[in-house]
Amino acid sequence: MKKNAVIAMILAGTTLLSACGTNNSGVANSSPTTSGTETPAVSADGGKLEILTGNVGGKTPEGNAAFEKELSEKLGLDVTLDKPASDFDQKVLTALSSGAKYDLIEVSDLAKLDAFIKQGVVTDLSDFVQSSTVLSDPTVIPTGEWDQVKGPDGKIYGVFSKFQGATMPIVRKDWLEKLNLQEPKTLDELYTVLKAFKEGDPDGDGKANTYGLSTSGLYDIQGIMSAAGLKNRYVMQDGKRTIPYATDAAIPMYEWFAKLVKEGIMDPNFITNDTAKMRNLFLTDRVGMVTYWDAWVGMFNNLKKTEDPNTTFQAEGMLSIPAADGTILMRRGDPDFWIIPANAPHPEAAKKFLEFWNTQEGITLGSLGVQDFDYTLDNGTYTLTETGQTANMDHGVPYWYNSTVKSPFPALPGVEDAMALSKQHATLELSLSTWPDAEKIVNNYALKAMSGQMAAKDAVAQMQKELKNANLID
Repeated sequence: MKKNAVIAMILAGTTLLSACGTNNSGVANSSPTTSGTETPAVSADGGKLEILTGNVGGKTPEGNAAFEKELSEKLGLDVTLDKPASDFDQKVLTALSSGAKYDLIEVSDLAKLDAFIKQGVVTDLSDFVQSSTVLSDPTVIPTGEWDQVKGPDGKIYGVFSKFQGATMPIVRKDWLEKLNLQEPKTLDELYTVLKAFKEGDPDGDGKANTYGLSTSGLYDIQGIMSAAGLKNRYVMQDGKRTIPYATDAAIPMYEWFAKLVKEGIMDPNFITNDTAKMRNLFLTDRVGMVTYWDAWVGMFNNLKKTEDPNTTFQAEGMLSIPAADGTILMRRGDPDFWIIPANAPHPEAAKKFLEFWNTQEGITLGSLGVQDFDYTLDNGTYTLTETGQTANMDHGVPYWYNSTVKSPFPALPGVEDAMALSKQHATLELSLSTWPDAEKIVNNYALKAMSGQMAAKDAVAQMQKELKNANLID
């Protein structure tokens, strides 16, 4: 398979797989408990369930229809799955402000949840979660995780739709080994590694055509900014809003990036890259390190193995560069979760779904998809169909919390080690309602400083001035 075929496979990402299973209804090897296998009996008023979602369902209209039908049959409800092709966030805001009648809405922004709570448009789920034999089980959802979806009043307003991982530097481990380098632990060591990736011909083609590092703008350089102890977005200090990336402490970091750009070590298109372009550089041997999601460690390795079973390509998730005091900062993504609107016409049906979604059957549907459409099951062996391969075992739940439910397919190479780093070190960012406006200012001047278009000291000073004038920091 040629390199351009690999690029086309970015969103497909898996070859035909099979594995032994033990349960014909879904994901194998779950312990025989209510949290693992049974769909709880919850009375459902009206027999209907209307869901607004951005991620759950099929990848095509036909796949979505099959998913909707399967969900209806498993819940014993008439399910309507509204999955807009675009502008999902706006659709959510419109639905809640206009009084549209949905029973469940998928949300992935904690700042929006806080706003919805203040507006009184979401349902308090505390009693439901605490009384649910499924959701209150810490093997299904660890107890501490619920803090993410609590409001200022300490009440629970959401139920997780999947497990969200973290971002990190992802490095070509095979290039490290070829150049006799160790994984960098300091900013100086990182510079040495990236410079070697640029100058040491790690791809072996005899041409000076590789870069050390590529990003998609500031997405996501947290693993490197960690070296200065700088957390992305807001950090509250003594009750005041601060943005570490806009402080004087960020100046040396922007100067460090500018040095990479000046010496040709960093991909010069990092300012305009989208994440697909960045990934493509990594997959086509043009760059030795990118900053992206832990789950993509496995995806990168699987894509290259699919292209060439004998490939030496090996992506590895890397720990953030520690600060001088040993602090390690990693960015955990905001959780994806379900809310029940205050005006939901069928709240009991919504609760039935929320319990089902976290059981073995629900996780199977959310990951593998619909049996005989996305996968087949023959004598305990699961095999993805061509449609299922394209969906990449992600119908809204690529990873989940429920530790009693095991996938019938082996984990993609490297992903478990990467996620272990995430679980140990990653923390949520503070996304206040003012962040979208602040982000534009931070991005503008940070990228100018990193690219050398503006002196880092001047860029940060201007950043601070505009943030204060707009009342975005205190």
